Amino acid sequence: MLKKLFQSFRSPLRRTQHKRSTPEVLNSSQHSLQRAQFSRYAVNIVERLQNAGYQAYLVGGCVRDMLLNITPKDFDVATSATPEQVRAEFRNARIIGRRFKLVHIHFGREIIEVATFRANHPQNDEDEDSNQSSRNESGRILRDNVYGTLEDDAQRRDFTINALYYDPVSERILDYANGVHDIRNNLMRLIGDPTQRYQEDPVRMLRAVRFAAKLNFGIEKHTAAPIRDLAPMLREIPSARLFEEVLKLFLSGYAADTFEMLVDLQLFDPLFPASAEALERNPTYTHTLISEALINTDLRIKQNKPVTPAFLFAALLWPALPARVLRLQNRGMPPIPAMQEAAHELIAEQCHRIAIPKRFTLPIREIWDMQERLPRRSGKRADLLLDNPRFRAGYDFLLLRESAGEQTDGLGEWWTDYQDANDSERREMIRELSGKGDGSGDAPKKRRRSSGSKRKRSAADTPGAVGE
Repeated sequence: MLKKLFQSFRSPLRRTQHKRSTPEVLNSSQHSLQRAQFSRYAVNIVERLQNAGYQAYLVGGCVRDMLLNITPKDFDVATSATPEQVRAEFRNARIIGRRFKLVHIHFGREIIEVATFRANHPQNDEDEDSNQSSRNESGRILRDNVYGTLEDDAQRRDFTINALYYDPVSERILDYANGVHDIRNNLMRLIGDPTQRYQEDPVRMLRAVRFAAKLNFGIEKHTAAPIRDLAPMLREIPSARLFEEVLKLFLSGYAADTFEMLVDLQLFDPLFPASAEALERNPTYTHTLISEALINTDLRIKQNKPVTPAFLFAALLWPALPARVLRLQNRGMPPIPAMQEAAHELIAEQCHRIAIPKRFTLPIREIWDMQERLPRRSGKRADLLLDNPRFRAGYDFLLLRESAGEQTDGLGEWWTDYQDANDSERREMIRELSGKGDGSGDAPKKRRRSSGSKRKRSAADTPGAVGE
C-alpha cells in the first residue's frame, strides 16, 4: 500500500488522482490525547473559530509530541479562516510574513500561531498568481499563500507525523497520511515525492534530520534517498534563514546525533564548507573536537544551564582556522595578527552561508584570540588574562582543544592550577615559567598543592557551550 502511495506521487498528473481525501478518524477511545493537555489559549482559539463557522484544529508538532509523551514547545492552529478573518475575530492578533502569511495571537508571553489551510501550487507557470505563489527555476517555493481545504492542507504538510489534526471539541484526531502509524513505528516519512518536496523547500532536508535526531526516529529509505544528491540546493537558501535553522539543529539538546546525521547525509558541507574540508583533511581531530563540543552542549541543555551560540560556532569553525593562521605566519605575519586576520577571513566566508549576527561573531573572534594569548603568561600577563571577560570561554575552549588531541604542553592544567592558587602560589608559578624562557607555553614543574586536591571539572562545565 505504501509503495503504491509513493508511486502515485511520481507524476503531477497522477498525484491529483490518488490524493487521499478521507482521513483515518481516531476517536477519544483510540488515542491518549485529552484537551486539558493542550494550551488553554490554543483550545480557546479553536473553539472561537469553530463557533464563528470556520474549521479549526490543533495541528502538527504539538499533536505529534503529545502522542510521544513529549511536552510541546508551542501550539499551532490550522483553520479555514483567512489571516484577515482570523484577525477580525481576535483583537490581540497580528498578521506576519510575506512568503508564508500567518497570524500570531498574543496571550501575555504565550503566542499561538494560526495558519490558513494551504493548497498545492499550480503546476503551470501561467496559472500562478505571483501575489499568492511563486517558484524559482529549480522549483523552490518563494511565496506560499495559496489557500485550500483541510484535505489540501494535509497533503501540503511535509512529514506524515506532522499531518495530524486534533479537534479538542470532539477530541478526535484526523490522520490524512498514516502519521499515527509512522509515530508508532518511529519513522520519518515525507508526504509526496521526496525529490519534488525537497526542491520546493530544501530546508526540509534539515528538518528531516532535526526531527529524526530529536525523536530518535529513522528516516524512511525513500525519504532519505535523494538527500545526498540534493544537498547542494541548501546553498540557495537565504543565509539568515539558515542561521535560524542551524540554531534549531544544534541547540535543541540533540546536537551530537544531529551532527553525525548531517555528515552522513552530506548536509554538513553546504552549511559549513570550510569545516567540511577540514573534516576530510584531518577527520579524527575535527570530528572529535566538534563532537566533544556538541556532547557537552547537549548536556548543558539537559541540565538547564545557559549556552551561547558563539561558543558553538567557535567550535564548529575552529578546525578550519589553524591552517589559515599557519599560512599567514609563513608569510611573515606575527602569531596574534595572523590569528585575527585568519579569523576575519573565515567568519566572513561563513557568513555568506549562514548569517551569524555580529553579537556572536565578535565573541567568536575573542575566544579564538584567547588561544594565542593564553600561552603568554609571563609578568602580569596571566593576571590580566584572568580578569579578561572572555577568559572563561577561552579557557574552556583550550580544554576542548586538548580533549580533541591537541598538544599544548600542559597549558590547560597550568591554567586550572592558576585559577585555584593563592597569590603567593601564582607568583611562584610565574617565576617557574621565567626560569624556562618567556612563558610562552612550556609545561610547568609539578608543584605541591597547599590544600585540597585538584578541582575536577564536570563534563557539563567544560568544554561545553558556556553561557556568557
